[in-house]
Amino acid sequence: MLVMALLAIFIRMKASHRPVTIRKILIPPLGMSTGFLMFVVPETHVPLLWALIALLVGWFIFSYPLIRSTRFERVNEEIFATRSRSFAFILLGLLAIRLILHEVIQRYVSIPQTGGLFFLLAFGMIVRWRVYMYKHYKEVVAAES
Repeated sequence: MLVMALLAIFIRMKASHRPVTIRKILIPPLGMSTGFLMFVVPETHVPLLWALIALLVGWFIFSYPLIRSTRFERVNEEIFATRSRSFAFILLGLLAIRLILHEVIQRYVSIPQTGGLFFLLAFGMIVRWRVYMYKHYKEVVAAES
């Protein structure tokens, strides 16, 4: 898991060298939404309140540091995400918190249910962050028009 996290950080840092587009902002949450198919399997079912709490924790708490560290800048006719020195540390911090929470929650629910809850947490986090990115991108485009 640590290798995957480091790989994700590396890919995110390299992405800052390429222009941002609406498509690049919207495709990750759309692709991730296929993960909801896991809930077809009965072993992943969790109470609706738990699912809502996981989604809201991702939406309000885990997305906040990502939103605070995301900025865009226009270079010539293209828009780039500015590199934040803290971004890698934010991702590592979020990973550490998720790992700790995972160990605690796994004591009370099954492994498939834990996976479902953490998927919902991550989905809430990604969707709110990407909605923010979309709005901010539109603002940057409109400011230069």
